Amino acid sequence: MPFANFKVPEKTLTPKQKEQIVARTTELYVEIYGERARDNTMVLVEEVADGGWGISGNVLTLAVLGEATPADTTDA
Repeated sequence: MPFANFKVPEKTLTPKQKEQIVARTTELYVEIYGERARDNTMVLVEEVADGGWGISGNVLTLAVLGEATPADTTDA
């Protein structure tokens, strides 16, 4: 079963953007493996709490990344 796991800072994607990630990733696997992959492809979009991740030994937050306003989570 094809599997993709996306970890993103929480509240930076709208529900529609998450839906696009799932749809496009599924289509990519179908392009590579053929239609047999469609019904078995699992895509997981995980939101990591602000400050719960880092790069090069530095904890990253939305403030550090310059994200003044998180994505509008009401967009469906």
